[in-house]
Amino acid sequence: MSCGKPHETDCSEVLDKVYSYLDGELTEHDVAEIRVHLDECSPCLQEYDLDKAIKHLVAKHCGCDPVPADLRSKVLARIAEVRSELTAD
Repeated sequence: MSCGKPHETDCSEVLDKVYSYLDGELTEHDVAEIRVHLDECSPCLQEYDLDKAIKHLVAKHCGCDPVPADLRSKVLARIAEVRSELTAD
């Protein structure tokens, strides 16, 4: 996924860190890099908005249920698989 313009931070690197960004788990330097990239790259911004909406929806409807320890890693792995399938097309 890319808008076709060169960026200081690669689109795949930004998309790999989107959930960590949303969870506030990144360093200030990484946060700044992602913000700059999202300001410049419309496709990544759309993906970020989608991921943010999914995270909000899950929190709204599943926020009080205990989450299995490996669920997050399974979900992130599946997202990575789908992303790689989409970029391969």
